[in-house]
Amino acid sequence: MSSRITKAGKNLGYVEHKISNLHILQSSVKWHRMEHSATSLWDTYSGLISNQAMILALNSSFVDPALQFETQLKIIKSSFKMAFAVTNLDEVREIRMNEDDEDDLESLYRTILNLFEDTLLILVSKDVYKLQILKEMVVWMNEDNSYMQEEAMVVISRVLSFAARKVKGSASVNAPCLGVLAAELSLLCSHSDPSITQQAFVGMYHLLCIAKCQSEGTAKSKNKKYDKPENHCIQPSSSGTEFLPKNLQKDKSKIAQSVGKTLLPPLLTDFVWSLLMKLSVPDQTTASEAATILTLTLECNAHKVTMVSKIVDTIYKQLCGDDSPILREAMLRVITLLTRTSPKKVIFQLMDYPVPADDILILMWYAAGAESSVVPHVLKTILLILKGKPREMEKITERKHFSLNATNMMPVAASQALCTLLPLGPYKKAVAQFFPQLLMALMLQLFYSSNLRLMTEDRPFYARDALRVLLNCSGLQEVDTALNRKNCWNQFSQVLFHHHGVYLVAKTLSEYKFPQFPETLHYLYKLAVEGPRRSEDSVITITFLTELLNNFFKDPFPEKFLVLFRNWVNDPDPAVCKLSLQKIASMAPVINEIGNVCSLLTSILDAFLSKDTTVIIRALITLRKLLDRLDKVTYSSLSTRIASSYCPLMDHANGGIRSMAIHHFGQLLMDMSQYTWMLNDVVYAGLVPLILFLEDTEERVVKACKYTLEICASELKWSTLYFLKDEYYNFELVVLNICNNFLISHQKYITDLISETLGFLESSRRYLKRGSVILLGYLAKLGGHLLLRDEIDVMLEAIDRVIRDEDPVIRELAEITNKIFLEIAHKLTTSTIKQSFQRLFNFIYLKKLKLLYNYNLPKGLTGSPMGIKEIRSDKEAIISDHYEDGLVKSKGFPSALEHSSEEK
Repeated sequence: MSSRITKAGKNLGYVEHKISNLHILQSSVKWHRMEHSATSLWDTYSGLISNQAMILALNSSFVDPALQFETQLKIIKSSFKMAFAVTNLDEVREIRMNEDDEDDLESLYRTILNLFEDTLLILVSKDVYKLQILKEMVVWMNEDNSYMQEEAMVVISRVLSFAARKVKGSASVNAPCLGVLAAELSLLCSHSDPSITQQAFVGMYHLLCIAKCQSEGTAKSKNKKYDKPENHCIQPSSSGTEFLPKNLQKDKSKIAQSVGKTLLPPLLTDFVWSLLMKLSVPDQTTASEAATILTLTLECNAHKVTMVSKIVDTIYKQLCGDDSPILREAMLRVITLLTRTSPKKVIFQLMDYPVPADDILILMWYAAGAESSVVPHVLKTILLILKGKPREMEKITERKHFSLNATNMMPVAASQALCTLLPLGPYKKAVAQFFPQLLMALMLQLFYSSNLRLMTEDRPFYARDALRVLLNCSGLQEVDTALNRKNCWNQFSQVLFHHHGVYLVAKTLSEYKFPQFPETLHYLYKLAVEGPRRSEDSVITITFLTELLNNFFKDPFPEKFLVLFRNWVNDPDPAVCKLSLQKIASMAPVINEIGNVCSLLTSILDAFLSKDTTVIIRALITLRKLLDRLDKVTYSSLSTRIASSYCPLMDHANGGIRSMAIHHFGQLLMDMSQYTWMLNDVVYAGLVPLILFLEDTEERVVKACKYTLEICASELKWSTLYFLKDEYYNFELVVLNICNNFLISHQKYITDLISETLGFLESSRRYLKRGSVILLGYLAKLGGHLLLRDEIDVMLEAIDRVIRDEDPVIRELAEITNKIFLEIAHKLTTSTIKQSFQRLFNFIYLKKLKLLYNYNLPKGLTGSPMGIKEIRSDKEAIISDHYEDGLVKSKGFPSALEHSSEEK
């Protein structure tokens, strides 16, 4: 064979040499006796030479390699038909005229086959990639039985033998056709013709040698972690079948084993794919052989197969179109074997079909879960799918194949699969291990499915049915029956019922002391710590966990569960926050038994910052319930922080929150009556909104302000706020009364109050703007001697913008306040010594304030409060303040506030 390659050469000189030999041969043959009988042989020979010339010319050209190979393949196909469609050697011998004729024709016949073989050898010697031609040759010879198959197989085995010797020791081998060619040869190893079978074994042996070199070269260059083939293939030998390994001869299992271990994963995938396609051929013998080899290969080497999802999808389509028992059994067995090593890929693909599943798909589900060893993997994969939300496109990192369907219904299919698989024996044993995960996953799917309104006449509610199957397979038949009596199952399709349904399931499980409680509680805790993927998942988890804790633990919960509820208070989802706050509120009777109660209360205060009004309201209610029972020592340590948290809420846009915050602020002052001195700074920080919101348009806010101001007056020993009473209420008189209580002891707060009030001048609510203008005037009149020139300038600039307000009442009030500011500015001196003297003088001698605005005064009240008498009943005597126009020397103040004045 090697001598023929040498003669063939690498250019057209070789072709010219052949043509010259042809002329010599023609002159030596006695054409007149066999001209008609041998014409076809000569035509074939000349045609092959012509084709070979074109092939070799292309091989030496600069044509694009892909186009070059495509063109060469077409020419070789033409040569193949000419070379192997001629009469065979026996027929050649029959047409001889004498012994010389026989030798001449037989020589011509051999020359034709050698010429075709030489062409292939030349191509392969330049590029092993062109072994793909052999794959096509097998296809061509199987298409028509009239071709000389034995002779074709001899050529194939010889070319493979040559290629095996050529690639020995090569660093890299590029032969992507080996998988498909191995599949074709493996089928020919069972051919009815022993001569063809023998050549197929020889060819398979050499192919495996090539594959071994290719595998080793790839492993060295890319360091891939694939199983290396065992050294079952010895190096090729020119002795033919004499050294053919015994483990390949007539033994399908050994062939499958050798192919599986030797071929690289992509090539093995081609091998499997080719055999898979053979299962649906009309020839039952071929289909049966393909099924046998395919099964034997996957038994040990299914882990190397890629494109699993595509294979599964192809099987589904073929089963839908062909009801052959052999095909069905073989393909379902392939599903089983692939699931052993690639459960996620198989299960994901099986869940990626329209729901409800048809009979073929259900058969494939059974096949995927047929072996007990894969049951845990199947359940884990289904659980992974159940984390998804129907009709929601999301990437799951473990998944290699993604649905292209925009309406992703895989979770629904997974629920139906559980209905199918859980009653099976192997799954009943494994379900105990996955009970908590399956329980919670199906509870979530119930919610998602309810939103999709899947409960229709022609589409069962799979999530609900799967949950019932789970309970029955877990020995909880009584729970299922009890829930059925409560009509829980029928109502689960209603979205509004779902959260109550979750509560019922948890409560019923608790009532029957379900034995899976410890692992369920552990899983819920783990799920809560790790954090669910969606907010609705958190709601269901909290509802379920809370009910289990209520039934199995007495309040307070163990500390690690309290930490969860404390963290949930500030969850981004408002529903989660409210559920957690509601549970914390229920623990008010045992609040003093909780270890880290300060941290719990602090988390509630943080909820005041929520953007959701319902969360803030729930937080206010929860905190108040806890404070009513809280130990006074702990309460006092947090009182300043709590009071400071109420202040921002007094100006909240929601009237309900404003009223609650103001009312609770007053309750806190009453609770801390023994610690009033601790709260002075906070009280005066919240005094401005307490005063201004007396003019609120919502009655509940006004009542809350009056309630809290009365407590302030009582606890801070202010004179009675007579004008807070409804029948005598007047905003300006209230402001005047309060400002007069700032004499001496509280002057240090005046500038802070002015600064706070200035912020309300920009309010869009008119009553706040009117009130802040009035309050600013009185505060400035009271503490003008404390203000600096720069501060007055800022106040003048702020009031100047209000003077231009569209409301005439506001403009009028602003004009009065502006005059007050100007008077104060006029009295200011640039001398630092003079400023200090003025402040000292005003500190010793203070003038009580008079009415400045006469804003909405009660009937019968004249210009000045100097003649006003505060009327008292049997508990109140009539006293007259007799406010004097002159200077009044300051007097002592209640002892509760004495420490507030550092100057005194």
